[in-house]
Amino acid sequence: MTVTTTFSDPFLRMTERHAAWGAQQLEAFNEFMPTGPWTANLDQHLYRQADRDLRISVLGSFDTTEGSWLWGWANPGFGGTPVVGAADEIRRLGEAHGIPEFRDDLVDLSAFDDPRFAVETLAFGAMGALGATGYIGVQASAEGRLYMVPDDPQVPRAVPDEITLPRVLLTGAGLLAGSSARAVVTGYFGHHGLTQRQEADRISADLPGGSAVDVLFDGAGRIASVEMRNVSR
Repeated sequence: MTVTTTFSDPFLRMTERHAAWGAQQLEAFNEFMPTGPWTANLDQHLYRQADRDLRISVLGSFDTTEGSWLWGWANPGFGGTPVVGAADEIRRLGEAHGIPEFRDDLVDLSAFDDPRFAVETLAFGAMGALGATGYIGVQASAEGRLYMVPDDPQVPRAVPDEITLPRVLLTGAGLLAGSSARAVVTGYFGHHGLTQRQEADRISADLPGGSAVDVLFDGAGRIASVEMRNVSR
């Protein structure tokens, strides 16, 4: 069991690469999902919220009393079944990259200042590592929350947009304490397959539609500005 007051460095290094696009994608997912009551049929990999059905895969569950997270593959209720495919993939990533939060069956988050925020960070990190189009956390019992990721092509995928890009990059760079703003920016551009150029004080990338962006960093490595420019054809 992993017991910690902070997330491990391997977890942070993995998650920071996905922070900006993950935050943008989660926003798009939440806009896509209607508000309303939910039901789930895990045998059928099906989650329904209001009038929308989604195919899902289980990540894990969080015991709000104990402050502990149990990965789906380790849950005796559905471990070893196809519905925990996302959790199985996370375990493989944890083993391959030495990430204890992904590798160990039980993660004790009770020593964090805010365990409920910590579990959202853990689920967000798993979403990013998987390249999933969002994640869902619901209160499944008085003391337990269930977390899932969509595995459904109907979920829209967020794309780079020059109007919202400054906010997206700044939001991603501020999500995790101790994260590298440069890693956040390069991860965002890399996720979208954008051509990027790195210099000591900036990262530039070509955007769809013929524009380009220059992300400038200050002496402390923080994002100083995000500037758009037209590219001559």
